[in-house]
Amino acid sequence: MKNLYISNLRNLPRRSYSSHNDTKIIDVSKIRNFSIVAHVDHGKSTLADRLLEITGVIKPGNENKQVLDKLQVERERGITVKAVTASLNYTYNNEQYLLNLIDTPGHVDFSNEVVRSVKACQGVIFLVDANEGIQAQTVAVHSLAKRNNLVIIPTLNKVDLPRANPENVKAQLKSLFYIEPDTVLSISAKKGWGVPELIEAVISRIPPPTVEVRKPFRASIIDTWHDKFRGIMCLAYIESGSVEVGETVRWRSDSKPHVLKYLALLRPNEEPIKKAVAGQVVMVGCGPKGGGCVGDELLSMESADGIKVASAPVVKHMVYAGIFPSDQSQHTQLSDAIRKLALNDSAVSVTVDSSPALGQGWRVGFLGLLHLDVFTQRLLQEHKAEAILTAPSVPYKIKVKGSKAIKQFKGEEAVITNPLQLPDPQNIEEYYEPFVIGTIITPVEYIGAVTTLCVDRRGTPLPSNAVDDKMTMMQFVLPLSEVVIDFHDTLKSLTSGFASFDYQDHGFHPSALVRMDVLINGVLVDELTTIVHTSRLEYNARKLTSKLKEMIPRQMVQVAIQAVVGGKVLSRETLKAYRKDVTAKLYGGDVTRRKKLLKQQSEGKKKMRSVANIKIPRNTFIDVLKR
Repeated sequence: MKNLYISNLRNLPRRSYSSHNDTKIIDVSKIRNFSIVAHVDHGKSTLADRLLEITGVIKPGNENKQVLDKLQVERERGITVKAVTASLNYTYNNEQYLLNLIDTPGHVDFSNEVVRSVKACQGVIFLVDANEGIQAQTVAVHSLAKRNNLVIIPTLNKVDLPRANPENVKAQLKSLFYIEPDTVLSISAKKGWGVPELIEAVISRIPPPTVEVRKPFRASIIDTWHDKFRGIMCLAYIESGSVEVGETVRWRSDSKPHVLKYLALLRPNEEPIKKAVAGQVVMVGCGPKGGGCVGDELLSMESADGIKVASAPVVKHMVYAGIFPSDQSQHTQLSDAIRKLALNDSAVSVTVDSSPALGQGWRVGFLGLLHLDVFTQRLLQEHKAEAILTAPSVPYKIKVKGSKAIKQFKGEEAVITNPLQLPDPQNIEEYYEPFVIGTIITPVEYIGAVTTLCVDRRGTPLPSNAVDDKMTMMQFVLPLSEVVIDFHDTLKSLTSGFASFDYQDHGFHPSALVRMDVLINGVLVDELTTIVHTSRLEYNARKLTSKLKEMIPRQMVQVAIQAVVGGKVLSRETLKAYRKDVTAKLYGGDVTRRKKLLKQQSEGKKKMRSVANIKIPRNTFIDVLKR
């Protein structure tokens, strides 16, 4: 392998670097659409930087790092959240090629970005860390590429590090994915070793897009975002025909004509062009009222409606949480921020919600906890919107007895995203809980600890596979509710950070679930209602009542805090009342005087307790409900 350093790009043989202002490449046979897929922190963004340097988009130097990670949250966390496209020109064997690179996220919570991105690709660079080897998300992205019939270019990164063991990782690739070692490329994205050979492999191994240039224009939308001055902008993959600025087009979901006002290549900065052809990935916009959404199609006016289009996969939300403004006066600002952010992140679902304690808000569905964290962080950083986030919960499904008897449920089965939606238990025939198949790759010495953790979380083991003599791949069927809270952190702690975890949806399965209510002095508090598995009832009840006892301020009367299921009290905590010493002014005298004062005080408290309305401060709800 040649030691090719990026700092000396002009000395590379047989290659020329064309100006990024050249937009005349429209020959479909010279277009290559590809993506980089890998586990988190295996070097996708660094490799993307080297590709940008080699093609002359950016200058080599330490000041140009994570160029495609434009969001503040991406730079702070060191992860890729949004799939970003860069159209690169490259001259190879005296022929000029257009390389459409899509840098995709690596974390499972942003897999929806990867799924949309590969729809526009014909091949992927399958990047694996030569130090860490195969990890859980590596298995997932390889499966995704195979399902979409993409050409896979297996590539080992970080081969320059002292701990790198390329031969061992190649053996892992052959053992799990049947990838022959002689087809695996070795690179160092940080130093630039082997990256030019990787570009040649992209050109030679990945085929050009199979599109019809002569048919009417049709483009699928793979991403959208909001521009303050230009309205909704879209990233589109042109599947047939061609389009020019000023041409009249329409959306498949809306027959209203629109004039195409903006057309550009992303390099990754916008470069306006006049015309685009099938096979290209371009940015389009139809003005402030032009519309557009992910999964829709942009068509020419003469396109037939009878064309069958593969429907976009339905996003399955794994976690739900309530988002409320910190002050109801900020409701409009937060509403506008959520609407704009949801446009850019099509994986979230937003429905209006309300709470007597927290006011008007929204119930938002996410793909996971990191997705939830990133969404709320972007709300604050990009839109200056402060929000209260309630504790995450998972969706459940119920089968009702006689659907006609319950008006809010039109069918026999209903998905419950909020415990308050549950009907009376006597109307529920069966509960269903979401399960996932968790994939854990761990060193063999931690197999016992990992198995104990998963079994404690109500997991069922599946057959395991040996990755090599030091690592093993274990799989468990786990309840989603046991995964979304602290499973990943506990797993990392037990395995000293060496294990990796990934999961995929396994559908809903029957489960022993009940609704647990919280009573304050006998009054039901709707906001604290939860759905709990019967095996966790006592633990969750005691944990919640103890937390409430610490959070609720003392009152003039005694406060009883109870966790109840079907009228049975599972846990109770008593918050003692303030007590005034009514006998402080007594100096001797008959004991009956003392008893009389204490009796009057007792009767007064009893009367007060019978008419008192315990008001829990809003801050207490925030402390209890928020994560």
